[in-house]
Amino acid sequence: MMIKVSDAIATFLEKNGMTHLFGIIGAGNVHIFDSVYQNEALQMVCVHHEQAACMAMQTYYRACNKVTASILTTGAGSSNGITGVLSAWADSIPCLVISGNENSKYIPDNKLRMYGVQGYDSSLMVESITKYAVRVMDPKMAVYELEKALWIALDQRPGPCWIDVPMNIQSSFIEESELLHFIPESLTNNEVKSELPKVVSSVLDELVTAERPVIWLGHGIKLAGGESLIKELMDKLPAAYLVSWAGIDMVDSDHPLLYGRAGVYGQRAANFILQNCDYLLAIGTRLAIPQVGYDITELTRDAKITVVDIDKTELEKYSARYNTTICADAKDFISELLQAINTTPIQSGIYTNWINRCNKYKADFPWVDKEHADTNGFINSYRFMQRLNDHFKPDQIVVTDMGTALLSGHQVLKIKPGQRLMTSTGLGEMGYGLPAAIGASFATNMGEVLCLNCDGGMMLNLQELQTIAHYNLPIKIIVFNNDGYLMIKHTQKNVAQGRYAGVDKNSGVSCPDFSRVAYAFNFPSWQIRIWEDCDTMIDEFMNCKTAAICEVFMDPEQFFVPKLGLSVQKDGSLISPPLEDLSPFLDRETMEKNMLSGMHPKSKKIQP
Repeated sequence: MMIKVSDAIATFLEKNGMTHLFGIIGAGNVHIFDSVYQNEALQMVCVHHEQAACMAMQTYYRACNKVTASILTTGAGSSNGITGVLSAWADSIPCLVISGNENSKYIPDNKLRMYGVQGYDSSLMVESITKYAVRVMDPKMAVYELEKALWIALDQRPGPCWIDVPMNIQSSFIEESELLHFIPESLTNNEVKSELPKVVSSVLDELVTAERPVIWLGHGIKLAGGESLIKELMDKLPAAYLVSWAGIDMVDSDHPLLYGRAGVYGQRAANFILQNCDYLLAIGTRLAIPQVGYDITELTRDAKITVVDIDKTELEKYSARYNTTICADAKDFISELLQAINTTPIQSGIYTNWINRCNKYKADFPWVDKEHADTNGFINSYRFMQRLNDHFKPDQIVVTDMGTALLSGHQVLKIKPGQRLMTSTGLGEMGYGLPAAIGASFATNMGEVLCLNCDGGMMLNLQELQTIAHYNLPIKIIVFNNDGYLMIKHTQKNVAQGRYAGVDKNSGVSCPDFSRVAYAFNFPSWQIRIWEDCDTMIDEFMNCKTAAICEVFMDPEQFFVPKLGLSVQKDGSLISPPLEDLSPFLDRETMEKNMLSGMHPKSKKIQP
């Protein structure tokens, strides 16, 4: 039977469980769009920017654990999607991009820039930010390349794959029996897997002999399908636990052994616990600079470090500091560790003194403290996030954009079982929030999503409000109004002596009145300026049945604290403190008291 290649593509998507696709129509993908629309099992979500399509499919996967695809056209339609693909690459999100292109005879491999218009080598352009990128030049290979790309996207460390299909290939007819199919060969390192029992036994020995162990749980555990093992691990291994920002929603924030989120913008208690441990076991987290700081030699100075990661390259990054590296699937590792613990149970109360100390850190340094006081009559974003916790629903899904939404949210929001918190932790691109909310909503059967955004970030994908309106998605959007780009204001204070350029309305950037924007899209809106209105307005906003916008006015100069920052001394010299010494700086007596091996020499020089 003859079959059109674009129909074969649509059938492939259906057979692999995809129900929602994201994209924008163009001449270069018109055949694929037509075939998708003729397939009743598939729904095309038409966004208003290809970047948004490639961001939405990330949270779609995160929310329902199903890979989906973006369907892009040629030329700018493909290049527009690259930011979203790079974001998926950084955060290890499996997804497919299927792009159209001009006729294959006009895109040979040569030095000619373009034959006509819009045609270019999109697959070559994204080779370095995808796990696999290919152009289909033979109709028989179309399904083969799709099958191969999907398998590669999910195998080992996940990530995006890109398949470019020229227009004449899409429109070709071929005998269905002539379509070639991909037969996967697992790349799993069976040698490493067979060595896991021995490796895990060594790790368990380290844990048992340690006095102050910390286990750092990362998003790689969720990507490996090992999230369900975490509770059992915490029950049987009563160490102190931390989570990476991408892994916050894997563990109940109120679990008695969970001590928060450490890092450059970390919580004080979490950073003290990390820096005072004598054994660190990191599972499924790449230990990026925002987690470990700028000098890896200053991380957990008294501790041995064991890192478990599926990506060998990540293990080589700080190999001089790591004592043990284990290239393994996070789920396999935890399963093996639990089996070892079941064979040789951990002694009850083995870490009592350490846990008591961790509890004291938690009590002495709460997530919201006096350093988060309101200023200049504005609502402090950290205190607002603390209040917002009380209004979450049992199945609350939260996505954040960057800036205030990211920093305040990931330091303060408490996530319970059944709730989700998602953002872009690798690329950290402004404009992520609205597309991310759209993807999460479709993944949960057009479910409610809370999008935490900022005035600056809203403007980068503002057009997606129409996507929300068109599909009647119940997305609630909180916009923190800080007059532009607050994080960059602080950067300019540090590096440009406070000279502002392109960060607020006085230096070239302004944002609209979002209540009027809401009106244009027929969304109800609220504005919160004082605490007396806060609970009432949040209740009204959160219980609204439609999409809605709530604007929260904060100090345009508010600081993001605590954070790892340079200390400027009275003589003008600069000190880059270790990870435990966050600003605003504590008095030196308090620092000394909270570091078991004493203050770092650099900390001793700091004059708070």
